[in-house]
Amino acid sequence: MQSHSALARLQQVVTVTLAALSLGWFAWHWNASPGIAVAGFVLIAFSYAAFLAVEFVALHFVGGDPQARPGALDLIRAWVGEVISAPRVFCWRQPFRWRAVPDFLGPVDGGRRGAVFIHGFVCNRGFWNPWLDRLRAAGHPFVAVNLEPVFGSIDEYVPIIEDAVERVTRATGMPPVLICHSMGGLAARAWLRVAKDHRRVHRVVTIGSPHNGTWLGRFSHLTNGREMRLDGKWVRELAKAANSQSHALFTCWYSNCDNIVFPVSTATLPGADNRLVRGVAHVDLAFDRLVVEETLAFVLAPSGDVNFSQE
Repeated sequence: MQSHSALARLQQVVTVTLAALSLGWFAWHWNASPGIAVAGFVLIAFSYAAFLAVEFVALHFVGGDPQARPGALDLIRAWVGEVISAPRVFCWRQPFRWRAVPDFLGPVDGGRRGAVFIHGFVCNRGFWNPWLDRLRAAGHPFVAVNLEPVFGSIDEYVPIIEDAVERVTRATGMPPVLICHSMGGLAARAWLRVAKDHRRVHRVVTIGSPHNGTWLGRFSHLTNGREMRLDGKWVRELAKAANSQSHALFTCWYSNCDNIVFPVSTATLPGADNRLVRGVAHVDLAFDRLVVEETLAFVLAPSGDVNFSQE
């Protein structure tokens, strides 16, 4: 497991600052006006909810899939779910608990496949803690990476993924399953482009990954953010390096209520096993029960060959 996380330090500062500001406002105004004290506390502590709401409005106008267009209530429910999920990830697991579940490489019983977890944009390995707990309890090896530099090119993450794949393969004697959220799916594809050997992985599962970029990418001035622009140069070049054989390795989970990756179809790949989950937002999608159970089945099943009906 990597010894440091620049992203964790950044999110620690942000979380502590927001907590201090909201509590400070509450304490300063309580005696004079409890109503203003509470209102200010809520506005500061839950300011992120307003930013999320703007993303859902953009999704409504820009990113709808005509065949699975969400209604207003679907978007509201998805927004509520994301408001609940976001602080768990960005204010707790990633800044303070990213080392809580160390990588596990054995010793293990024979025939147990391993996994490599690849997080998304502005995330670290703490994102995956609930997943890591499950695999550790089941005795399956795993490595969860930290992709750094945090705002560097996605191509810079290839050596990190290469090291993780090699370590898990060495521990199990079998190619691992790559489990990726958001930008992590693009990082896995960038690694495959360099590795040039699809036999080194058993399966690649992407969850809300902007395979063709995302509309929100136009607003980013960060290197990896620019690379995720909708139909941008970087994602087009990545697509040219792929083939039908490599896409057949992929299971792509996507949602009609993804507030980060839209239009909706951008999270799919031609020739892949594309699976739609309705009414779930971007971060929340990675913790949806169906997504978790059917993805882990690729690792936990004795043969690793799992087929699910897609009703």
